[in-house]
Amino acid sequence: MAILKVDGKDIELNDDGFLANPEDWCEDVARAFAGMDNISELTEDHWKVILYIRDYYQRFRIAPMIRKLCKDTGIGLKQIDALFPSGAAKGACKLAGLPKPTGCL
Repeated sequence: MAILKVDGKDIELNDDGFLANPEDWCEDVARAFAGMDNISELTEDHWKVILYIRDYYQRFRIAPMIRKLCKDTGIGLKQIDALFPSGAAKGACKLAGLPKPTGCL
């Protein structure tokens, strides 16, 4: 297992590079993942998507469908793809501290 260092704390990652323990998530973890994905700064739109995904997951125990994400946040698919270069499913969910979505390569 890989380790992500955040504020002097070791955060365990699973074999896919996602959090091994989702309860380890905090905004600094999201920023560290962003840096690993070459996202230099998390903007208001990044946080809007990340926090929406986290809230949705906490309520339904599944990541939202991309259409629902776009509709509820008002952020279009092209913009989400630009915000999260590794993809809405993999990139945004990873930054939000969710497990790797089913069917995600």
